[in-house]
Amino acid sequence: MWRPKERIKHVAQPGNWPTRETAAASALFQPIKVGALTLNDRTWVPAMVPWRATDDGYVTPHVLDWYRRFAEGRPGAIVVEATGIRDIPSGPLLRIGDDRFLPGLRELVDTVQMASGGYTRLFIQIIDFLSIRRRPDPQRFLQEFLEITVEHRLRLEMDADAAEADVRARLLAIDDDQLIRVLTPRQWEAMHYGARERVTDMQLPHIRDLPKQLPDLFAAAAVRAQQAGFDGVELHYAHAYTMASFLSALNTRDDGYGGDLPGRLRLPLEVFGRVRHEVGNDYPVGCRMLTEDCIDDGTAVDDAAEFAKQFAAAGMDFISLSRGGKFEDAKQPKVGQAAYPYTGPSGYECMPSYYSDARGPFGRNLSPAKRVRGRIRAAGHVTPVVAVGGIHNFDQAQSVLANGEGDIVGLARQALADPDWFEKVRSGRGEQVRLCLYTNYCEALDQRHREVTCELWDREDLDEAGIAKSKDGKRRLLAPAWRR
Repeated sequence: MWRPKERIKHVAQPGNWPTRETAAASALFQPIKVGALTLNDRTWVPAMVPWRATDDGYVTPHVLDWYRRFAEGRPGAIVVEATGIRDIPSGPLLRIGDDRFLPGLRELVDTVQMASGGYTRLFIQIIDFLSIRRRPDPQRFLQEFLEITVEHRLRLEMDADAAEADVRARLLAIDDDQLIRVLTPRQWEAMHYGARERVTDMQLPHIRDLPKQLPDLFAAAAVRAQQAGFDGVELHYAHAYTMASFLSALNTRDDGYGGDLPGRLRLPLEVFGRVRHEVGNDYPVGCRMLTEDCIDDGTAVDDAAEFAKQFAAAGMDFISLSRGGKFEDAKQPKVGQAAYPYTGPSGYECMPSYYSDARGPFGRNLSPAKRVRGRIRAAGHVTPVVAVGGIHNFDQAQSVLANGEGDIVGLARQALADPDWFEKVRSGRGEQVRLCLYTNYCEALDQRHREVTCELWDREDLDEAGIAKSKDGKRRLLAPAWRR
């Protein structure tokens, strides 16, 4: 993962843990309306992908255990990991693109309700993503994958009808300085990073038709979520994926779904409108979106604030804010691996680590979140905003609410480090909280598509009877039970 040039070590601080009485009276542990739903408090576990589904996208016992463990800490809400809306292979990620996934998803809902005693509300994040291929061996790319064109022949000063085998042989014989002048920028990228589709690839019919397809796909997924018993749906409009790419300033589509701000907003609003039509006004629907793309020429906070205002005006029930996490500045993957959108500077902005610049890793997204929320409030909307980013102690969480940076406080890595954070703080035993180190050990596992765990507990009591372990048998998959 990319790191800033400054190497300042930042250490998470416990702050002042509240007594049981102070916690009960605090803003953090007060209820809040999210559309027609009431959360019991203002804590939120954002979506995290644990790599525990089957390769066919089904819920497994390990998926159930993962969410059960978070529910035991009784946060106000949990958002289930990014769940694919298309019925296509996508590896060990949950899917919701067909009714056959409903039994497992219903069991997941029941598991969380039982483990939290009905306290925690459960949302599911639904996502669409475009194709990305693994980085090929360069020779194989030139020998097999590259589509040979007349332009290649002309740039190589060959006859326009030269045999394809001869063209490939010439390509294999020249050096990179020559090759970069023969290939198009996208072909060069495909060879060195792996081919990746973009929403601007209008020459591809399935990309051109995304505005026709996605509203119905998202709506069908939302209906399934409703049928499975989820308390609400979070539309994934963030990071490197399809809907965030429509919102991005890099979206130059010329069909009315790109270019200026209204064009970039058009499909996200149409998706939400279709979802709302299908699930009704009383079913909570919100989105996860970016305050900033954090890439060159990407969307900045002023545009994001306008997006959020428009979403609120359209009737979204909540807006959860993240930042960065884009493909455009991702690190070059190794041959045989796919690019990962959290390895460049924008990925760092999404998940900053304990070695950081002077700004540090804690609350890095709060100032932009305040601007976004301010635009929503100035327009007269009361849509709750979920603020996240390196929040790990009670004082930070309270200040988010007091400073107008958010209405709900999300804890992701801290919740992974200690799923009981919420119950410990609520009960006046915050001194027992296991504080996240922010080394991004968990993120490194995610990047390698390995079961996500935390270094603070995954080697603890490995001989404990009945615990589930990682595929290599070296890590426990769940945090140990809180010994009260």
